[in-house]
Amino acid sequence: MRRMPFGTARGAALGRAFGPVATAGAALVADDRGSGSVLALAAACAIVAIAGGGMVVVGAGAAQVRAAVAADLAALSGADVASGRAPGVPCDEARGIALANGAALATCHQEGTVITVTATTPYLGFEATASARAGPPGG
Repeated sequence: MRRMPFGTARGAALGRAFGPVATAGAALVADDRGSGSVLALAAACAIVAIAGGGMVVVGAGAAQVRAAVAADLAALSGADVASGRAPGVPCDEARGIALANGAALATCHQEGTVITVTATTPYLGFEATASARAGPPGG
């Protein structure tokens, strides 16, 4: 007895019962060629989506670090001016240093020789914020 390919006997039985339309439908259901391509495409889309999400998270972390570095340097430069080591106005100097480091200075407070600043960096419509304080020890 000759063996028939998968789905052929079922297709023949349906063809006898329901006509040529059922036979064509059974052939489409039994044929799984191309399903690997669909699976590979789905896996590629999942990888791209996960990588895109990872890039957003890493970018947000980088924006936070950039804001923190700008705040630290702005506070240090403001404290240098407040202590008399550098000429100028403390908060103006801090603002210039923050801008030079890619951040905006949101707040700047001076209490004697102690400077407290808050710097912000924009990222995807949000703002990464960091604060820093600089001055003499115990100040």
